[in-house]
Amino acid sequence: MEEKAANRAMLRHFVASAFSFDKPDHLAVAVSGGGDSLALLHLMAEWAAEERIKLEAVTVNHGLRPEAAHEAQFVAEVSERLKVKHTTLNWSGYNGAGNLQDAARRARYRLMAEWAKPRGISTIALAHTADDQAETFFMRLARASGIDGLTGMQRRRISDGITWVRPLLMQERFELRQYLRELREPWIDDPSNDDEAFDRVKARRAMEELTKLGIDVHVVGRVMDHLGQVRSALDFATHDHALECVREEHGDLIIDRRRFAEGSPEVNRRLVAAALRWIASADYGPRGMKLQEFLSAMMRGRDATLHGVRLLGGKESFRLTREHAAVAGAVALRGGVWDGRWIIEGVDNKEFIIRALGEDGLLQLGERPADAPPRETLAASPAVFDGNTLISAPLAGHGVAHARLIHPKAGFYTSLLSH
Repeated sequence: MEEKAANRAMLRHFVASAFSFDKPDHLAVAVSGGGDSLALLHLMAEWAAEERIKLEAVTVNHGLRPEAAHEAQFVAEVSERLKVKHTTLNWSGYNGAGNLQDAARRARYRLMAEWAKPRGISTIALAHTADDQAETFFMRLARASGIDGLTGMQRRRISDGITWVRPLLMQERFELRQYLRELREPWIDDPSNDDEAFDRVKARRAMEELTKLGIDVHVVGRVMDHLGQVRSALDFATHDHALECVREEHGDLIIDRRRFAEGSPEVNRRLVAAALRWIASADYGPRGMKLQEFLSAMMRGRDATLHGVRLLGGKESFRLTREHAAVAGAVALRGGVWDGRWIIEGVDNKEFIIRALGEDGLLQLGERPADAPPRETLAASPAVFDGNTLISAPLAGHGVAHARLIHPKAGFYTSLLSH
């Protein structure tokens, strides 16, 4: 009995400590119906009741298995018993192309973020465990990932305007199932967890063999913590280097050529990868040879395009700006966010639209002011149109509208230290 009580107390401690320095008054927990997420639901329901915090549960039905609807209903019933409001989100966007698990994962996070924001929920708890972390390590090791990949999942991460928290990332899967057994609470195992067609299941099987050598989830976790410290040091080095050689202008990043060359290859690679992500407002950046080719073009002073970003070479500096083709179809209405990072103010007419200035807008603009950004930057900048007629081009100083950068990843320098 004492051992059971100690296990429950430890799990409750990890949940409480995950929110000790940032305790929201309204949050959600993602629940699939499996043992890990059901355990987290029970733990968070108990904690939220004690703390008088409003808690909701959310389940994503990917529509890929006939049992999924039943599993979502099962979670709804458990949530109702725990007096936690539950919502099921349905996904039907898979077209059969690309990696199914990756597409489902991206859709899951996007759907949950879109669901949470209108409800005033800015924090969602996820039930990843130490086992998930170790499996992720070996999957990424098989892909020859670098430091960023091998550090695995973060305990706290901000993406899509949501803080994703993993309170149980240090706990093993069997501990959570034991906790549910003690509560005499059932759970539903996803049959895909035993399908060796998936890389994660292969990694799980490999882990079973590696334990014979003493390589278990705790050993892998310690290795990942060490790598995380290396990653943190590289992040700070990249941040400091950026302060020396990068400046922001109209949403572009201008890099001093001489000072950039003084950085180490790895720090420069990280800086440019981060710059591409920041300008494109992307969660992930390019890797491998494409990024290396882009860096090579920078060092040779050549123009290049990658990840929706244009590189404009120069004798003294490089300019990284949004690629027009990447935003040619982006449209926003008054008050809306354009290209995920721009708000246009000073527009009163509801019929006006916001889109890229483009070549047609540049022609209507006429002669550009001497202090205006380059033509490539202006073409990909937000502008106000009435039909096809240019009303205002804020970055060119044309018209009365103003463009304000509200980047989801904050300022560029800040983004280098956040993941």
